[in-house]
Amino acid sequence: MSPKTLQPVPRFNQQRVGAVTFAVVAPDDIAARACLEAYYRELATRFEAGFDPAANPANDADMRPPRGYFVLATLEGEAVGCGVLVCGADGVSGEIKRVWTAPGARGLGIAKRLLDRLEVIAGERGLEVLRLDTNRTLHEAQALYRREGYREIARFNDNPYAHHWFEKRLAPGSAP
Repeated sequence: MSPKTLQPVPRFNQQRVGAVTFAVVAPDDIAARACLEAYYRELATRFEAGFDPAANPANDADMRPPRGYFVLATLEGEAVGCGVLVCGADGVSGEIKRVWTAPGARGLGIAKRLLDRLEVIAGERGLEVLRLDTNRTLHEAQALYRREGYREIARFNDNPYAHHWFEKRLAPGSAP
């Protein structure tokens, strides 16, 4: 059974945090699409110049195994977050993309747990380094990445919305 699509999510309380589940789903799953659309709408309001998904497209093939993995977070049947791992063609690197938590579920550690899950998948794939980028207005994302051991590096892609680029080296055989 697919999780319900995003509705106005009531604020979940801390007691429910253990009930959050994470699963790899197809990027065209209805709940995955709903998360991406909500993520894009939020970026359009938060970014100084707005956000056009066509300027930084998400290719479904890059979000399907073995090239990539779309992880969906659900709580009480509601889709409350997502994140993507895109595996590099070199077989040793990957890029984390589209990490998002629904506003009503923020503060429960879902983004950290999504990031952890994506890192586990990367480790299982034998990836040695993960990269990601973020916009200067997403202060909470920057803080999360720094707390989780990502260090700021030089620009590595042409994402027109990115102002900060990060990298984390994964220890062989380790998992968060």
